[in-house]
Amino acid sequence: MKKLLVLFLLLASYSGFAQLADLDRVEPMFWFTKMHNNKLQLLVHGKNIAAKEVSLSYPGVTLQKVNKVENPNYLFLDLEISPQAKAGKFNIAFTQKGKKQLRYVYELKDRDTSANRIQGVSQKDFVYLLMPDRFSNGDLSNDVVKGLQETALNRDSMYYRHGGDLQGLINHLDYLKDLGVTTVWMTPAIENDMRKASYHGYAATDHYKIDPRFGTNALYKQYVETCHAKGLKVIKDVVHNHIGLNHWFYNDLPMRDWLNQWPAYTQTSYRDQPVMDPHASEADKKKMLDGWFVPSMPDLNQRNVYVQNYLTQNHIWWIEYAGIDGLRLDTYPYNDPEFMADWALKLKTEFPHLSVFGETLVNSVAAQAFFTGGNTVNRGFDTHLPGITDAVLKDAIYEGLNGKTGWVDGINRIYATLAQDFLYQDATQNCIFLDNHDMSRFYSVVGEDFDKYKMGMAMLLTMRGIPQMYYGTEILMKNFSAPDGLVRSDFPGGWPSDKVNKFIATGRTAQENEAFNFVKTLANFRKNSLALQNGKLMQYVPEQDVYVYFRFMPGQTNGTVMVIINNSDETKALNTKRFAERMGTATKAKNVLSGKELNNVETLQLAKKSATVLELY
Repeated sequence: MKKLLVLFLLLASYSGFAQLADLDRVEPMFWFTKMHNNKLQLLVHGKNIAAKEVSLSYPGVTLQKVNKVENPNYLFLDLEISPQAKAGKFNIAFTQKGKKQLRYVYELKDRDTSANRIQGVSQKDFVYLLMPDRFSNGDLSNDVVKGLQETALNRDSMYYRHGGDLQGLINHLDYLKDLGVTTVWMTPAIENDMRKASYHGYAATDHYKIDPRFGTNALYKQYVETCHAKGLKVIKDVVHNHIGLNHWFYNDLPMRDWLNQWPAYTQTSYRDQPVMDPHASEADKKKMLDGWFVPSMPDLNQRNVYVQNYLTQNHIWWIEYAGIDGLRLDTYPYNDPEFMADWALKLKTEFPHLSVFGETLVNSVAAQAFFTGGNTVNRGFDTHLPGITDAVLKDAIYEGLNGKTGWVDGINRIYATLAQDFLYQDATQNCIFLDNHDMSRFYSVVGEDFDKYKMGMAMLLTMRGIPQMYYGTEILMKNFSAPDGLVRSDFPGGWPSDKVNKFIATGRTAQENEAFNFVKTLANFRKNSLALQNGKLMQYVPEQDVYVYFRFMPGQTNGTVMVIINNSDETKALNTKRFAERMGTATKAKNVLSGKELNNVETLQLAKKSATVLELY
């Protein structure tokens, strides 16, 4: 009885609780005052709700239009909220002659103007990407939730849930802060009530609800606030393109064209070229954009204005509710381009400091630049997308570390790739990375060669752009992406039953500690280096397998960072006269990695297969 009373009180305290069986949902459940866009469209779902008359009365809130659609179980209510509207609650009444009146208690909340909310992410930051199900289990009570489609919990299988959650992440924020991380990005945490492989988060079944196996909406908000209190920022991973097959509105669609429908199941071609090809056929373009990603992920029709409003408002709601600092946009090239440009403008209007970058796993710098803002490659319109996930630079670093030197091969590939930064409006807003949850782990790709690992991590943490590291890279976690699950292993020590705890130095091997400290040293150096946080990049054509670049503040020599990658199998004595243009009057340097002072920088001794990071003065 006590449990039932607690449950009732929890429900009653939830804004909008209507105690009405025939009124299933109103989304967004509540909204905020003083938004720049004073229009709000509520999705209302309930049995035959379209048969009812709708009314409300609240100062500053006007019901402008009641939209009926194909499915009588839906209404879309267009509200206008004046700048003078005050925070408070009011009834939305649904009446029908001869029927009991339904009402929904709607709430307007004041916007949160607290400091350190919605800060944005920049080159100053170091992003740590993790999968919450695989990072740490801080709450054993939510490992299995009755009533959900998947109740299996099996850490011996890469495709079942393992039990990691928000509380587990909160418990280890100090570990990330000590490592030098400034920003946390986790794969989507909203409900994925799928029959299998529900752990990854990219098949949403409820856009307004944190998956109960990860926690609650309130706990997610607490997680963001805890991060901010510790000086960490938060990136939320969002999916515009598709939903999960068990999404609550999939089985009762508002209208047929809520989804991209085909006479027979049609999968996307996964080819981005037709989107940008001036010679492409409309059929190829349609298959790319409107084809379903996989059979279990229905493709949303983003040309439908109701879908547009639903997605845009949902993202605005989460940002304002939780105070998120940035968004990563999943499968960006598969989305409707005009909608995404409009979406970006609307979010920028509400949150001028919000950071956004899109996932664009394409094969050339020009293709990546095509999706970024500024119409720099003659696309014909501005996407207003600040940055992308720079997969082409990642591939170039792999080639530099693993390939054989050629005119544009080996280490020259990195130089040649960065030389094309002129295609971007601002390449510093690109998110640079060496691996993630969808690809083979960096340490495995470089053949578990520790020297290559250190060279790659040195470039990641000193190159232009916003560096992102996949969880466990700091302790040399490895494996290949065939199948994907192998790169999504649990972080050792994240579960109470783990025999080894690699969150602490005593649980790591000597080499793992060396890797951890290598990352930690560079990451924490970044926090105090204006050159790495805001500086420009100058690179020099590689010679004899030695690649040199600088990060610097114009007009300054002190604090300039010089990075030297010796990719050869021989030690080198590097005469620095060639770099006088950038070194200026500097005569001394500090080796960032070793801490040693160099009193003469005219000739530098380079170990074979090594990275040297110097701060000049």
